[in-house]
Amino acid sequence: FILLFCFPLQILNEKKLQEVDSLWKEFETPEKANKIVKLKHFEKFQDTTEALAASTALVEGKLNKNLKKILKKIVAKDAHEQLAVADAKLGGVIKDKLNLSCIHSPMVTELMRGIRSQIEGLITGLPSREMAAMCLGLAHSLSRYKLKFSPDKVDTMIIQAISLLDDLDKELNNYIMRCREWYGWHFPELGKIITDNLAYCKCVRKIGDRSNFASADISDILPEEIEADVKAAAEISMGTEVSEEDINNIIHLCDQVIEISEYRTQLYDYLKNRMMAIAPNLTVMVGELVGARLIAHAGSLLNLAKHPASTVQLLGAEKALFRALKTKRDTPKFGLIYHASLVGQTNTKNKGKISRMLAAKTALTVRYDALGDDTSAEMGAENRLKVETRLRVLEERGIRRISGTGKALARTDKYQNKSEIKIFDPSGDSTLPTVSKKRKIQEVDEQNTEVAVKAKKFKAEMK
Repeated sequence: FILLFCFPLQILNEKKLQEVDSLWKEFETPEKANKIVKLKHFEKFQDTTEALAASTALVEGKLNKNLKKILKKIVAKDAHEQLAVADAKLGGVIKDKLNLSCIHSPMVTELMRGIRSQIEGLITGLPSREMAAMCLGLAHSLSRYKLKFSPDKVDTMIIQAISLLDDLDKELNNYIMRCREWYGWHFPELGKIITDNLAYCKCVRKIGDRSNFASADISDILPEEIEADVKAAAEISMGTEVSEEDINNIIHLCDQVIEISEYRTQLYDYLKNRMMAIAPNLTVMVGELVGARLIAHAGSLLNLAKHPASTVQLLGAEKALFRALKTKRDTPKFGLIYHASLVGQTNTKNKGKISRMLAAKTALTVRYDALGDDTSAEMGAENRLKVETRLRVLEERGIRRISGTGKALARTDKYQNKSEIKIFDPSGDSTLPTVSKKRKIQEVDEQNTEVAVKAKKFKAEMK
């Protein structure tokens, strides 16, 4: 019969193929292999793209156009021969379209393994170095196709951006705290009136000494009501006097805070755009910040796609999980996903249920983003709608609208409280006669006197 191994091979000795366990001995050397199989036809690919198309068609069990032509041209001449194939699905397609008899068995698998080990000796004119380079290039192309990997989807930028964003937040908090404490010695009332940190630094940078507040115009920074309160507090402030050099250092610190705040806003916009380009469905589900932190914690978008939903739910809470397992206490219900808006707007009782459902849908959207070709966010929007519907049902405690005849059946009569006072009747408790067993003292005395009278009469009669 004829063997299909990316190119047809003629079987020379079919008797030796019956011993499957010892078939590997026939392929120990190229000379032995040439006694078993012979090259029937060879046709090379024009470029790597054509080779990739043929390989992907074989992987998916489809019949390529070039392979179809070769089979019609070569194998159809030997119609009485059987065609051995390594993929049963591909054999079924060939049998349906070309009406060729195909076989698939353990013997064919062993034969393929032997041919693969001696492929350089069976095909002449191909140097081993070129063969290795060709196999490596085709393997990389095929793997990239399998994973649907696009070079544009570089999630390293997201990991670096979210890490820098967290670092900027920490530095901003330290700088602002230091600025408020430093300027608070000079004008302590300003910190209580202006709660916004950026507006506080802008006011300090523009005014400097508190004595300048009365004549300065800060309407472009603060509303009119707060501006009036600031000017009134500056006149009666309890702060100490500071030198001009101190004010200059404080102003320089305020400049740093404002610059870092502006850069943070720019970095956030950059992160938002990158997340919508690389993982749009994940961004719709949990937001760009939570999605970026999940990717950074997993290491990459592809690593996050490999995690099951239960792991996605607890990402970021590993210490609490292992502590709970060690002490045999309740395990945590959420990790980084707790900061998602859907979990935040849920009441405490349903946070665990919503986080579990959100993690399941998030795992689906991550796989779609990492391995899919479509760049739209429709799937993420649909899954978010399902989670919101479930959240609404839980908050309403399962009460749903009843329509049609069911509404009439569901109606209940209005409850009216009837306060009727009923007295317990003890007469029905016993069937015995209601005669009191206790006699009164008078009755006992009367009976005694009667007995005494009768006794006297009886004695008188006896005399």
